[in-house]
Amino acid sequence: MRTVAELEERLARPSDGLVDDLARLDGDIMILGAGGKLGPSLVRLALNATKGSRRVVAVSRFSEPGLAENLTREGATVVSADVADEQALRDLPDVENVVFLVGAKFGTQGAEHATWFTNSYLPGRVANRFRDSRIAALSTGNVYPLVPVTSGGATEETPADPVGEYAMSCLGRERVMSHFSEKYGTRLALIRLNYAVEMRYGVLVDLAQKVHAGEPIDVSTGMANVVWQGYVNEVTLRALLHAQAPPFTLNLTGPELISVRQAATDLGRAMGKEPSFVGEEANTALLSNAARCHRLFGYPELAPAELIELTARWVADGGPCSASRPSSSAATAGSDQHAHRSRGK
Repeated sequence: MRTVAELEERLARPSDGLVDDLARLDGDIMILGAGGKLGPSLVRLALNATKGSRRVVAVSRFSEPGLAENLTREGATVVSADVADEQALRDLPDVENVVFLVGAKFGTQGAEHATWFTNSYLPGRVANRFRDSRIAALSTGNVYPLVPVTSGGATEETPADPVGEYAMSCLGRERVMSHFSEKYGTRLALIRLNYAVEMRYGVLVDLAQKVHAGEPIDVSTGMANVVWQGYVNEVTLRALLHAQAPPFTLNLTGPELISVRQAATDLGRAMGKEPSFVGEEANTALLSNAARCHRLFGYPELAPAELIELTARWVADGGPCSASRPSSSAATAGSDQHAHRSRGK
């Protein structure tokens, strides 16, 4: 994968398992938030897996020029709409299956009210509007507490204990959507993701860019989860078949825990760079155990070692990367949680 076209093709390449699962699913599929980072490749994956057997409806404000037109040409039914607008939400077509990707991400300090609106209030409006549909909603592993790095990560049975406004608002998303699932019997799957990576963004890109630029790597949070975005797309779609009331909850990440120090060292070796480090590894981190996911859907196609090689080559070659978001990496998010813990909640 050396070009954007090759990367996009790989992200949208369906497995036999996905094709078989979607063949068992009744009705059309609607992706809300189709213009975000995960959305376009997820739409393309759904199109490739269903091969025109049903509508794939892509809903977004589509701020990226040309994206709506490209998805239309590729076979999606594109709806340009802001789902935060009540009338626009009501006007969306009724569909049997909804994938909810809308969310305010990290780095929302100073706009906490907007974060809570997007991450907690809006999901409730969507769950109410599509109460008769199956819904797969993307959540985050940030709803968990920090756990010992020797623990193997939080499981779906680990009690939620979010720290900070972003993480709390994400738990709010889960709780509000679960209310409508309980009230109306809405079939719901809550997918706790951390952290999706591909060659243009994510934890490994953040590290690779720092190594390439000669910037020191903070290893205060020494361990992290990563998972290939193509696998994230696939599991998100396949989770529709497992949606239920009360909600089905699923951790989504790779089977390995990666060392931030070792990943930076490997990235540096691949790029001919010597990384430098600051800080000292803590004995806890924000980590998830996705054994349930792997039992249901198998392992990701790309393991961390291959992702590191691909990312190093991409960054060294000057491949396009998304602008870094504040707190966009697992290491930074974990450091934020450590800081909150030290101050108290």
